[in-house]
Amino acid sequence: MKGVILAGGLGTRLYPLTKVTNKHLLPVYDRPMIYYPIQTLVEAGVDDVLLVTGGNKAGDFLQLLGNGKDHGLKRLSYTYQQGEGGIADALALAEDFADGGPIVVILGDNVIEKSIAGPVARFQEQGRGARILLKEVPDPQRFGVPTLKGSQVVRIDEKPAQPASPYAVTGIYMYDATVFDIIRTLEPSQRGELEITDVNNAYIARGELTWEVLDGWWTDAGTFESLHLASNLVAAMRLTAAPH
Repeated sequence: MKGVILAGGLGTRLYPLTKVTNKHLLPVYDRPMIYYPIQTLVEAGVDDVLLVTGGNKAGDFLQLLGNGKDHGLKRLSYTYQQGEGGIADALALAEDFADGGPIVVILGDNVIEKSIAGPVARFQEQGRGARILLKEVPDPQRFGVPTLKGSQVVRIDEKPAQPASPYAVTGIYMYDATVFDIIRTLEPSQRGELEITDVNNAYIARGELTWEVLDGWWTDAGTFESLHLASNLVAAMRLTAAPH
């Protein structure tokens, strides 16, 4: 399995913190935000990673991360997203890197407590289609929200005013190589972006999307509130793990 970290965007919700740097380089407690998704992939046994970034601070990632060896990566590649085309548009840039194989995709502002080694292994056993990770949250209207029917996700709605469930689709996705064919069929949303929710709904329509609930806590770090929460959660985890 190869990994893709999506770390583009302008980070407008974190302005003025993002005026002179990329959002994913901001600190979450004691490390730059981008360290966390890298650690998540490495702990799941994924050590060949593509970082997709954009904006005028993209070179800072190379300066910070180098070739990725210090972070346990066998190979760290970089590519650049022009403009603001959305998550699925950024993912499309990974097609050559994926080279016909399955990928684990993680948004660069996702911070989690536990390992995703189990979900990644179960997706590999699945052999085709897609797998998403859900998490119960107090504010699902901020995210993609699944409608569940028994053990199946029958639809995902992006930032719905009336959420159909208390679950958020976390920014961790597993796809087979047909994801790039799906992206080519997408039309921009009202936001003018290619939406990852439309990708997931295409897999649902095929009957090829599975899901599970992510173990441990999860948060994004894309707003002042969630960035603060992420720092507090990591700090508490570090203090708990520290020898007394």
